[in-house]
Amino acid sequence: MSHKTRFGYFLKPKSIILSIGFIFIILSIAYISVFLSVKNSSYPPFEIDQHIPSFSQVKKFSEWEAETDSPLPALITRVIKIEKGDNLMGVLIQAGIKRTAAHSAIQSLKSIYDPRRNLNIGDKLQITLYPKEKNKKNTDAIIYFLNSLIIPISYNLLIEVKRNEKGEYEVSKNKRNIQKKIIVKSGKINSSLFVDGNRIGIPQKVLAELIRIYSFDIDFQRDIWQGDTFELMYDQFLTEYGDIVHEGDIQYAKITLRNIEIPLYKYTTNKENIDYFNTKGKSVRKTLMRTPIDGARLSSRFGKRKHPILGYTRIHAGVDFAAPHGTPIYAAGNGSIIRIGRNGGYGKYIRIRHNGTYQTAYAHLSNYSRGMRKGKRLKQGQIIGYVGSTGVSTGPHLHYEVLRNGKKINPRSVKIPSGENLKGTELNNFINLRKKIDSKFFLLSRIN
Repeated sequence: MSHKTRFGYFLKPKSIILSIGFIFIILSIAYISVFLSVKNSSYPPFEIDQHIPSFSQVKKFSEWEAETDSPLPALITRVIKIEKGDNLMGVLIQAGIKRTAAHSAIQSLKSIYDPRRNLNIGDKLQITLYPKEKNKKNTDAIIYFLNSLIIPISYNLLIEVKRNEKGEYEVSKNKRNIQKKIIVKSGKINSSLFVDGNRIGIPQKVLAELIRIYSFDIDFQRDIWQGDTFELMYDQFLTEYGDIVHEGDIQYAKITLRNIEIPLYKYTTNKENIDYFNTKGKSVRKTLMRTPIDGARLSSRFGKRKHPILGYTRIHAGVDFAAPHGTPIYAAGNGSIIRIGRNGGYGKYIRIRHNGTYQTAYAHLSNYSRGMRKGKRLKQGQIIGYVGSTGVSTGPHLHYEVLRNGKKINPRSVKIPSGENLKGTELNNFINLRKKIDSKFFLLSRIN
């Protein structure tokens, strides 16, 4: 075929018109793509916000407002949740803030807040950006600066970093607009106090506190029967938008064991000591809790036994509580950690000194609670670790020991000193408070 015949078709007028039209369409698509790309680059990257959880439980913040058809958008508010491995500088840069501005904002925090020590996983930050100016290289692109940064440090306090008129960052600590609500709950025990309380909507933190204050007098493994009942009244704190930010203290509780009522009331003494007392003004607090774990089954008692793994008989110098893997373990009393770490057949182990007489030990833990270390001061009922099966163990359980003057004794038979008794004016003040609490619970329980 000749050269002329091969290319003759493309030289025809109709072919030339079609070719020009096709080229025009390609150029138009390319122009529109470039235009949209430049338009969208005027704003911080949207994908950063897509994986950020709701911040509503901390404060009701505005959603991201960057309208693509606006030549100069208003303030943009973002909410970012701190995750493992995050630091404040990295989070601010990821949000679209320049490194110099992020550094200045962090420097302003130093007087009241150290992000390296105080920023925790799960914290949620409110970051507000504002459009400073248009990019000189691209007239459609807008440069964003940090307008403010809000860090919640507790349920009722916020730290705010704000840019002033001079372009400098100022820091302040502000109270949040929090409202207190009194909650009343009651229920019947069919499985365990923890399980059945959770079923009717009592938060785990409140249940843990309820178990702690009753652990001085109630053996949750042997004393609780199916059909026993409980009731309680506690504080709850909410934002002005109705978001729950904190569960407060239990003001009143009552557990009924086979028709025997055991009510307890929170009371602050004249010496500013906060404790729980029975109807006669006797403190529930004792040196040690009877059981440092909830919902567990006593699987092995103190004394001689044939070891299930080693196969020979020897003294079992503590008691074993069988419980699901990860069940919280509580400090049996106030004290300090004198040993923590792996301890031979005990596996992961903690020993606490409570006073000059008593120590307690906890073995076979799966893990320790955050912040546990040698020398750490503990409060009675504080979570120190979780049930596991480390060391020489046949399954998940807590091995619990009590030592008196260095000698291991039977935790089930130890005589535990009682707390204080209110007298005189103090007792009268308590009785008046008790009557007010009873009346309040009666009225609220009827409303609910």
